[in-house]
Amino acid sequence: MLPPGVRIWSAGSQPARAVNPYAVRVMQEVGIDISGQRPKRISDVPLGDVDTVITLCVEEVCVLPPGGLAQENWALPDPAMVAGSEREIEAVFRKVRDELRDRIGALVASAAD
Repeated sequence: MLPPGVRIWSAGSQPARAVNPYAVRVMQEVGIDISGQRPKRISDVPLGDVDTVITLCVEEVCVLPPGGLAQENWALPDPAMVAGSEREIEAVFRKVRDELRDRIGALVASAAD
């Protein structure tokens, strides 16, 4: 969704040991393979190469970025915290996936203006 050359990092304040299998499954549904990814800590991100931080904090600890970086908080629930049937859990992962896609699309469109 982003122009060539734009680098993206994903990290958390308390990352899991492995990528959630529901996340892998719902991303595969839209043609994106994240099965080779691994959860990373904020300290794994080269913050000197970052100009915008997007946090997704709702119920978890939200690490604030260093000063001087643009920041947006997209308060989205952590789908890994949802209990229910497999179908219900997948539905929450899909909803968050689609919301992220829409917000990223809006961010890209606003940057192009």
